[in-house]
Amino acid sequence: MSTFSCQSERVSALRSAVPEAFEILSGDDSLTLPFIAAGAVGVISVASNVVPAEVVALVNAALAGDAQKARELHFRLYPLFKDLFIEPNPVPAKHALALRGEMRPDVRLPLCEMGDSTRGHLD
Repeated sequence: MSTFSCQSERVSALRSAVPEAFEILSGDDSLTLPFIAAGAVGVISVASNVVPAEVVALVNAALAGDAQKARELHFRLYPLFKDLFIEPNPVPAKHALALRGEMRPDVRLPLCEMGDSTRGHLD
């Protein structure tokens, strides 16, 4: 069973087991769309640090039932969702923000700045 189907099944089981007022959030940007389809209401997002308006647009489209727009945004953002985890979080997100001059890519030990090969990929 793929990670996607395992996670989607988990949110479906959770949604059916808790009161409707219990709000479920995705903890993985790449699973936001399927989670919302199964009853989640949002995401605790890493990508929103880099592209906040785009993540908000994805969530709002999915919550509004605009499946076409939500899918379009999901697939446009999906490579970034994956690339932000090519090294331990928050290293790639800090690097991406540093590329735009919004912060320094400094991280605290035991983390270290991105390696040359992954830095080039994210750039």
